[in-house]
This record gives sequence, C-alpha cells and structure tokens, in this order.
Amino acid sequence: MKVFLGGTCNNSTWRDSLIAMLNDDVEYFNPVVEECTPESRVEEIRQRNECEISLYVITSEMKGVYSIAELIEDCHNKRGKTFFCFLEEGFNAGQIRSLCAVGNMVERHSSWWFDTLEEVASHVNIVGKKSYCPITRRGYISNLFYRFKNIIGG
Repeated sequence: MKVFLGGTCNNSTWRDSLIAMLNDDVEYFNPVVEECTPESRVEEIRQRNECEISLYVITSEMKGVYSIAELIEDCHNKRGKTFFCFLEEGFNAGQIRSLCAVGNMVERHSSWWFDTLEEVASHVNIVGKKSYCPITRRGYISNLFYRFKNIIGG
C-alpha cells in the first residue's frame, strides 16, 4: 500500500514525524521537492492518482488553500481512501472552527478525519495489513471478528 503525503509544505516537519511512525511495509510519496518544476508537478499528480491512500495534514505553516481543494476533490474521487488531519497548534479559534467544518465535510463524504499524527500512523499501519477490513469511520473489525464474519458468511 502506498500513501500520498499531501498537505502543508513551507518547511513544516509533520511528514518527517509521520514517516518515523509508519511500518516498514507502508510505502509513501512525499511531494515536497527543493525546486518545483513542471516535471515534478506532473509526477505529483500521477502519484496522487495512483497512491491507494491520499493523506492531507494541515498545519499553521499553510500559506495557500490548494491542499484543502485537493482534499475535497479526493474525498469525491477516493471515497474511504482519503485521510485528513489538522494540527491545532498555531491556529486561532476561527481557523480551528473552519478546519473542523472541513473535517465534518470529509466525514460526510465517507472519508477519514484524525486528530493527531499518531492516530493517522496507527490507522495507516493497520490499513497496510492484508487482513484489514473497514467498518466505520474511526474503527475497524478485528482479525478475529473478520474471520468469524467470513465463517458465518456475513
């Protein structure tokens, strides 16, 4: 499984923190490059389309809003495979309310909203396992229940 690491750039370090928490079998594409070129932009779009999971983490270092637009587009195009997280530090109360509204929109479109990078890493690591079977927005069927469900033909 491969994860597209979208969201805030601008020297934000959230990607480094998250990558350190991912299992070795989780692949990822980091779109941050030293110099943005037409070729790097094409590769970013290709990877965003090909990665099984699109993740968008928003931090207060965000300068533009394009990542929010990408997030909402992926909620439509990758239902259930788009993850959103914003890190509250540095945002004011109005910005937090707006980002919570975005999170609610993400959830209404059958995608995932997480509160911390630890929650994101935990879920990505579980989704990367072959025995994963989703059931709810923030939950998943345990291997035991999943096997039981298959035995009874559910």
